[in-house]
Amino acid sequence: MNIANNLSHIKKSIPNHVQIIAVSKTKTKDQILKIYNAGHRDFGENKIQEMRIKYDELPKDIKWHMIGHVQTNKVKYIARFISLIHAVDSIKLLKEINKQAIKNNINIRCLIQIKIAKEESKNGISKDKLNDLMCFSNNLKNINIVGLMGMATYTSNKDIINSEFKELSILFNNLKTSYPKLSVLSIGMSDDYLIAIKNGSNMIRVGSKIFGERKS
Repeated sequence: MNIANNLSHIKKSIPNHVQIIAVSKTKTKDQILKIYNAGHRDFGENKIQEMRIKYDELPKDIKWHMIGHVQTNKVKYIARFISLIHAVDSIKLLKEINKQAIKNNINIRCLIQIKIAKEESKNGISKDKLNDLMCFSNNLKNINIVGLMGMATYTSNKDIINSEFKELSILFNNLKTSYPKLSVLSIGMSDDYLIAIKNGSNMIRVGSKIFGERKS
């Protein structure tokens, strides 16, 4: 399998403004380097320990994206090098990210994760709590909220996926009237990114379509 060709094929099938986060969780250093050497720089991980090891071993111009749930007591391990935290879902987490950003004298970019899926296992805040979170973030000088993220229900029913993505897209566009600097709508993964792009996504998280299905 030529993973560099897989990535190239995806890039040709989507608009130029859509950013691809190559989901590299569980992937080896050599696998990551194959598409790094093809020019790709944005990689997503969901385990902090695994990300730290890869950060230490791989080129320092890689932009690391934390795409999984973040425990507040582990923010300190990634604050100094993280490019974007995708799954902010509480004021408590915002406080800790800001605290660690101040310690490192940096500004950390974040996405607010909205729960759009019906599954209980999916993280994210409800829509009615979004304004409170955004208002609170205004007081945090070392955090930059750049957009929203969401994950659709795991289903083969494309109508359900489309409906959930559309819901978040409308919320994002409405929020931009009050926060015009918001620029990222991160929805869509390997099996549904084309539906997401039709609903306005400009950042997709793609793993299996690049690296192949995970082996059990």
